[in-house]
Amino acid sequence: MALGRSSRVPWGPTAGHHGRMKTIGLIGGLSWYSTAQYYRVLNEHVQERLGGHASASIALQSLDFSVVRAQQQAGDWEAAGRLLAEAGRRCQDAGADVVLICSNLMHRVADDVEAALDVPLLRITDAIADRARDRGWSHLGVLGARWVMEEDFYVGRLARAGLRVHVPGAADRTLVDRVIFDELTQGRVVDESRTAYAEVIGRLADDGAEAVVLGCTEIELLVGEGDSTLPLLDSMRVHAEAAAELALADRAAGRVPEPAA
Repeated sequence: MALGRSSRVPWGPTAGHHGRMKTIGLIGGLSWYSTAQYYRVLNEHVQERLGGHASASIALQSLDFSVVRAQQQAGDWEAAGRLLAEAGRRCQDAGADVVLICSNLMHRVADDVEAALDVPLLRITDAIADRARDRGWSHLGVLGARWVMEEDFYVGRLARAGLRVHVPGAADRTLVDRVIFDELTQGRVVDESRTAYAEVIGRLADDGAEAVVLGCTEIELLVGEGDSTLPLLDSMRVHAEAAAELALADRAAGRVPEPAA
């Protein structure tokens, strides 16, 4: 079931029962550092909305990132697509009503995952586009792995959502990519890299960007609002918050979905 261009979608007949929070499926371990942040933000958002002891209903499949990283480096996206599609199906089989890929880069195989599911896949780019429109931004800078900054599955999808996308120059893209895989996805946070990222953001501002997408879910471990001359769109947080709102949508509105056929 395709989500389409916006995360603001009605739930179909299999959405769940009145009063039941929907279950969010997470394809994680991409790397585990950002998956832990997804788990935290989802639960914080649900508890803030519902109060008391409320927490998110989550079905998690945590993959071995060393396997995924080897597939990335080998350019074996077919195998990566199969791996993530199988994880998505396991999330669905465990009761997930919506599935998220907890990685910007691995949305390169989002079509494979979506084709394997009977429930919606909430794409990170759609959540980002919705948030940018809410904030009135039409020019977005993007930082992420080189595939994220260079390929259609990410910057192209944002552009088709009506956004003007600004990416760093070639040397800056190499720097940003190196820091992600040599440092952040291995749990290393280096002050010199924070300074270098801030300089890259400054050049994106000079190019006309109104805000910057942290298009790798680990970048928020390195760069915060205080490090940037532009507002930041933390892709992990935006994605997780959009999922939490979808999970709570029927409960908040008091809607009773139609029974399944």
